[in-house]
Amino acid sequence: MSLEDFSTFSFSHEGATRTVYKKGAGPGVVVMHEIPGITPPVANFSRRVAAEGFTVYMPHMFGTPDKPLSIPYAAGQIARACVSREFAVLAKNESSPITDWLRALCRKAHEECGGPGVGALGMCLTGNFALALMVDESVMAPVLSQPSLPFGVSAAHRAALHLSDEDLAVVKRRAASGCGVLGLRFTADPMCPGERFATLRDELGDGFEGIEINSGRGNPWGLTRAAHSVVTTDLVDEEGHPTRQALDRVLALFRERLKSDAQ
Repeated sequence: MSLEDFSTFSFSHEGATRTVYKKGAGPGVVVMHEIPGITPPVANFSRRVAAEGFTVYMPHMFGTPDKPLSIPYAAGQIARACVSREFAVLAKNESSPITDWLRALCRKAHEECGGPGVGALGMCLTGNFALALMVDESVMAPVLSQPSLPFGVSAAHRAALHLSDEDLAVVKRRAASGCGVLGLRFTADPMCPGERFATLRDELGDGFEGIEINSGRGNPWGLTRAAHSVVTTDLVDEEGHPTRQALDRVLALFRERLKSDAQ
């Protein structure tokens, strides 16, 4: 399926303009695609969110929209991100510059859709971005799916959150006041190490809900140790499967936080 069922618009903020794919009706949810781009599984995830009664805003940040995933394609986009000024892939205590533009998009989504706020889900390279977006009060349902920045080149990098100390203080305050963070990962995924979730638990306490799916040797689900993308490429859309349960929890969080009783 192509992306013809999405509408598109250009959104500009502080001199940067990007195309945003939009679908659905209801409270806004900003879906930040993973490496290598808006692949068919990423688009299908956005369709699933829209079908649940939300307006999806899916910005195009890199890659070719609707191009299928392949190893060469992913490797090329990782290389581009590593040299881009918009992505600080090794930064332990600061966010990528593109998060300023994404916060502005969240505010636009809230203005257009109303409600208590918007959801923000990042995955892989963009996974930690949902934390940086929480600095904006419009973001009420942050989800980190296999957050992979900073790249785990050292023990300190594997435990880091890709977030400044100042922004972390805001995130901790908001999480403690009811805007908790949901995180998803596979246990054997080297791109999203367990140390990162340990840091989130240490920093946010009960304000962090972590779902870690067993992908180690001999796991009962037959998941490979290469499993990485919880709600997209590696999703097994079958009742009772842990990836389906993780997807259901994401959708439930959006309903809990973004839809009032009146809705």
